[in-house]
Amino acid sequence: MQPKLLVNAHCELGENPLWNPLNSCVYWTDITGGKVHRWNPEHRTHDVVYSDGAVGGFTLQRNGELLLFRAGDIATLKGDGWVEVLVHFKDEGMERFNDVIADPEGRVLAGTIGTTAESGGLYRVDRDGKITRLFRGTGCSNGMGFAPDLRTFYWTCSTSRRIHAFDYVQATGELSGQRVLYQATESEGIPDGMTVDREGHLWSARWDGWAVVHHAPDGRVIETIRFPVAKVSSVCFGGLKLDRLYATTAGGKPGAQTEDGALYELVTATRGAPEFTSRILING
Repeated sequence: MQPKLLVNAHCELGENPLWNPLNSCVYWTDITGGKVHRWNPEHRTHDVVYSDGAVGGFTLQRNGELLLFRAGDIATLKGDGWVEVLVHFKDEGMERFNDVIADPEGRVLAGTIGTTAESGGLYRVDRDGKITRLFRGTGCSNGMGFAPDLRTFYWTCSTSRRIHAFDYVQATGELSGQRVLYQATESEGIPDGMTVDREGHLWSARWDGWAVVHHAPDGRVIETIRFPVAKVSSVCFGGLKLDRLYATTAGGKPGAQTEDGALYELVTATRGAPEFTSRILING
């Protein structure tokens, strides 16, 4: 399995790839570059759909809009490029939002970057816009995913290089029973963004690890897929059959002759599951 270069956008901090089945495009954010990018695989076109400050992560709303999690607010990106702020939010010790994921009920689990090594955490955004802190204790909350049976939730603590598993209650969004699924060594790089395939396997990007690591549901490493750049930041499944793994990277500089900050594609032997859509402040 070899990564294929799709778009060399030279992203400073490419992150949060997300497949949009409504238009068959993959979106991703360049957090420090303050942009959201879009790639259309059918037409092989790339454009920038947002350029208005740092977006740590985003979800796809049920109405087709992007829900942006920024430094101090949650906003929607309308089809015409207009941004509407829905909720202002800034918790003590929070620098900005980071990776986010919609759950089966339309809520969003949103991680943060902390101003200290322990002031980042994980929050639940309910459909009415209420934000609840679930826990603190990390400098960098990162990739998340759900097991196919929706009874287990996975969360990445980049600060400790650990992937955790929780018991998850779909009806309430409650998390319990936190345990370590995988502890990465320093030589592996830092576990960053992740996704889960239909068989319950985890695919974890490795920041400064030059790789995406394929894990069994129990955390065991099945394979390590090498990349030509060091800072592999996140992954998602996409394509019409959800058999393409899209990977974002970081470390790019405008005009550079390297592939750092590019978007890559892997053709896998498995398939992803459709991402859940958020329904924040949407009726129905």
